[in-house]
Amino acid sequence: MNSTHSAGPAAPFDTHKPWTNWGGNQTATPAYTVHPRTDDEVVDTVRFAIREGLQVRVVGAGHSFTPVVQTGGILLDLSAITGITGVDTARRRVRLRGGTAIHQIGDPLWEHGLALVNQGDIDKQSISGAIATGTHGSGKDLGSFSSALRWVRLVDGRGDIVEIGEDRLHELRAAQTAIGTLGVFLEVELQVVDRYYLQEQITYPTWAETKATWDKDIAENRHYSFLWCQAEESAALYELPTPAGEAMSGRSYTKRYNAIDMDPDERGVDHTEGQRRDRSYRIYPGGFMLPFHELEYYVPAERGLEAIEQLQDLILHTHTDQKYPIETRWVKQDEGYISPFSHRDTMVLSVSGAPGSDYWPYLRDVDGLLAEYDARVHWGKIHFMTRERMERLFPQFDQFLSVRREFDPHGVFLNDHTRALLA
Repeated sequence: MNSTHSAGPAAPFDTHKPWTNWGGNQTATPAYTVHPRTDDEVVDTVRFAIREGLQVRVVGAGHSFTPVVQTGGILLDLSAITGITGVDTARRRVRLRGGTAIHQIGDPLWEHGLALVNQGDIDKQSISGAIATGTHGSGKDLGSFSSALRWVRLVDGRGDIVEIGEDRLHELRAAQTAIGTLGVFLEVELQVVDRYYLQEQITYPTWAETKATWDKDIAENRHYSFLWCQAEESAALYELPTPAGEAMSGRSYTKRYNAIDMDPDERGVDHTEGQRRDRSYRIYPGGFMLPFHELEYYVPAERGLEAIEQLQDLILHTHTDQKYPIETRWVKQDEGYISPFSHRDTMVLSVSGAPGSDYWPYLRDVDGLLAEYDARVHWGKIHFMTRERMERLFPQFDQFLSVRREFDPHGVFLNDHTRALLA
């Protein structure tokens, strides 16, 4: 790492250092990889980029499968900008620095009697990255990380620090999901809830059994999701534990999580696989440690059953070589302008491919199929979204563009990928 000097950014930096994401399918060699330690160093770096005519992208944990991070300019690594900066227990709010990883939030929040409303299978992402891409868990009454954003302090495309709160709802709706194109999130405030314990229940129903309890399972569980396995080897690709001697082909590895009461001494904690009982943030994450490449599309919840059966048919009859399970979840609608869940309750369909395999014909057919359901996409996962589709699928797309252009009039925070969608 180079020391600070006048020829480069004020913060510590590397030059021409190759970067690769967690999944191994995205790489870049930025001119500078900058490691700021303070807000002032972030501001100085953005102003250096403006003077030098360089683009800036922010990297978190590298869990996106799309080229959202790639740049030949400045890659800004916020891994030293972490920690909880404030807790308001009465209003159930927490403020966090932008580089804070999700797995760093649970313990300190719990000590204040609070917890995140929801989270997903993986907790390694930075909180700003999770917000930027609309990362989520599952539960028909629960929104994404983006939906919990109530305030943000960021560095905009002029190199100025700007605050956006609930008194600026127009800008906040844009900031809730912005794919890193409004600026660098230094600090965020999230709506949280009173802390709670969860009971896990893992079952392995056949597809006929999954369909038979479809509406009941969605409605009556705080969190409900499943991974439909099309082949015997499917479960192992995600390291899913399965019953000994149980054939998994055509079955759903099903997760139900519900809130429970527990004595303060926590003697009721249970780590038994498939029936764990523990603090919420200890139950959510697990598995999914082997690298994979994922496409994740979102269809209207009321059309979900029809969509997944069409997808199953595509796999079983056209792309029989594809063995990764279909992960299926639910997310409540929100008001973010380009949030995947904007004003639409959603069912999530995730399909994956193995690193090094040619899964593109399969993914393109999935895209073509789900486009018939007006599918939106996860901004951090493989997708085929176009500008024309965005204009059609997001009724408030123009409102988002107006805010983006106000905050970054010269496109400092755009790269080739985001420019094609949001310039």
